[in-house]
Amino acid sequence: MFAVPPNTVALVSPAAFAHPALVAAEFARDRDRWRGLLRYDPDRRFAALVELTEDQEVWLMGWLPGQGTELHDHDGTTAAFTVVSGTLTEQVAYPGHREDVVHNLVAGQSRVFASGYVHRIHNPGPDPAVSIHVHRVTGPTGGSRRVDRLTGVELR
Repeated sequence: MFAVPPNTVALVSPAAFAHPALVAAEFARDRDRWRGLLRYDPDRRFAALVELTEDQEVWLMGWLPGQGTELHDHDGTTAAFTVVSGTLTEQVAYPGHREDVVHNLVAGQSRVFASGYVHRIHNPGPDPAVSIHVHRVTGPTGGSRRVDRLTGVELR
């Protein structure tokens, strides 16, 4: 038997330092934290801030069939989202490529991305969808920006 020096044992870190995908999945499972905030807007996807800390923002989003975002990036942020219910499609665009990568996501699945990642999220299904998104600022940010799929240039 041997002794393990105390400085080699990992300490439990605060939740804010957990990976954004783990935080999103945790919020997705804990429906009591956000159930009262959920709404659906017939004109555009619904978004509500669930939690705001110094380190991160947690958002609840409700998507009716056919609703989605424009192609955009998350300038200066690291983020993840987890599908709570329904189905969502994430279309990922790589500047300089004509073909996008498409991910079809169902409840329980998560996606992770960082600054410069260009994507579009859409509800293709016949039923409403719900997702939880976690955003952390990791550098200078101008917020979400719409971008051109081929050049990566910001669209105004």
